[in-house]
Amino acid sequence: MEHHPAPRKRTLAAAFSAAAVLLAAVGCSGGGKDANGVGSGTADQAELATQKLSWKACSAPTPAQGSGSAPSPLPGGAQWKCATMKAPLDYNDPHAGTVDLALIRAEARDKNNRIGSLVFNFGGPGGSGVSTLPAAAGDYEALRARYDLVSFDPRGVGASAPVRCENDSQLDTYFAQDATPDDATEEKSYVEGLKSFATACQDNSGKVLPHVGTTDAARDMDLLRQVLGDKKLYYMGISYGTELGGVYAHLFPKHVGRAVFDAVVDPTSNAEQGALGQAKGFQLALDNFAQDCVNRGDKCLLRGANVKEVEDVIVKLLADLDKNPIPAGNSGRQLTQTQATNGIAQALYSKEYWQLLEQGVDEAEGGNGALLLALSDAMNGRGKDGTYSNIQAANAAVNCADFKERYSLDQTKAKLPEFQRASAVFGSFMGWGLMGCTEWPVAGQWETPDVSAPGAAPIVVIGNTGDPATPYAGARNMVDKLGPGVGVELTYKGQGHGAYNSGNKCVQGAVNAYLLDGKVPAAGTVCQ
Repeated sequence: MEHHPAPRKRTLAAAFSAAAVLLAAVGCSGGGKDANGVGSGTADQAELATQKLSWKACSAPTPAQGSGSAPSPLPGGAQWKCATMKAPLDYNDPHAGTVDLALIRAEARDKNNRIGSLVFNFGGPGGSGVSTLPAAAGDYEALRARYDLVSFDPRGVGASAPVRCENDSQLDTYFAQDATPDDATEEKSYVEGLKSFATACQDNSGKVLPHVGTTDAARDMDLLRQVLGDKKLYYMGISYGTELGGVYAHLFPKHVGRAVFDAVVDPTSNAEQGALGQAKGFQLALDNFAQDCVNRGDKCLLRGANVKEVEDVIVKLLADLDKNPIPAGNSGRQLTQTQATNGIAQALYSKEYWQLLEQGVDEAEGGNGALLLALSDAMNGRGKDGTYSNIQAANAAVNCADFKERYSLDQTKAKLPEFQRASAVFGSFMGWGLMGCTEWPVAGQWETPDVSAPGAAPIVVIGNTGDPATPYAGARNMVDKLGPGVGVELTYKGQGHGAYNSGNKCVQGAVNAYLLDGKVPAAGTVCQ
């Protein structure tokens, strides 16, 4: 979802909160850490590849990871264990120091037939894998039969030298301000907000900002593979995790083991194309939601005899909120147009949330914005106590380190009509989001990532026809770009973001057969 202030081109597959990491000291680099979470000393990559991890019981998540409780035991009573791995801050400069990367692991049930570690990235960029894996682990219990389930907070995220920008009260103001300005005064305020956010990121995390891009994270995954003792990387990438996986496969094709990409980011899309694709994707999901509402007739809380009439209710609500925000229950906060749009998008990530969207819009029409604001808060990483995780700060930092494009105010305004044609609800929101990196202090690396991976093992690439955040066409483009004999496309005809976590038996059966038994599904398999 495109986010104000930062463009969220790739999205979190699971909005879970749980788990944590215990920062355990590991050898290889002397000295303490500075305010950026960077350790001193020399980062010898050969030495780092043989570091021993100290696995200990996981503590509760840090605020940057989203807070909450320590992860609950697994079925059968197995405990989650956490550790810290040291990685070079700058892979091109061993004297730049190290960063500590937070890890979490649940060991395989069948030790005698263990294949190795299955590493997860759930997306974002900016999502804490250490928090998400325990919350999502029920979906992957079948895979724990023969794999250690492992995830990590990528550099800049959660407990891994987290990018820090504005404080909680500043972020409340920031996420509430108008992200679709209508006149010169609002435009000036919007640009100043972007500038203030970027300046805060530089002031608080300037040392790590140049080193949190996807290429660095992919190198970290290969270091993790070595430290875990695996000859190949077994991998499950979801949403942005598919882009990270594609970059890994390009850099280390011979090290790819069995890998699955689910909810696929289109590697052929630049920042603008990705944002426009999401505008269309979220509009498609909204159309499907509205059609479901029409089909239910009087049982639906939103009035309308057809899709357009249902959506007109939402368009009018957003227009009204642009002029007059409404109270959000008894919280003392108000629901703005920007937050309502964000909350609507959050509810389209899963069909299970459609009832919340229906209820939230109905209540907002009646003057209570609490539910839509709660949905927006979930997207932005805001806890009930008013503290924010660092998901949006990290999201901005990774996106802006990756993508080269920097759009001026005039360029952005010239592109708005195309976005508005794509979606009356999300078009302006996505279009203005193009400016998310304009004031950023670090240059981007690419227009589009290179994911060509000749010689890599087969990678199962799953596209969901109803996915709002990573439109279906991205899966085919990923298969094409991985190259002949690598990408194997599987289609899921469903709703929501992702396929494996939908519970669809066909999808799960195909993925499990590959990861557990090495059985590659037939290219073009369709599940519904």
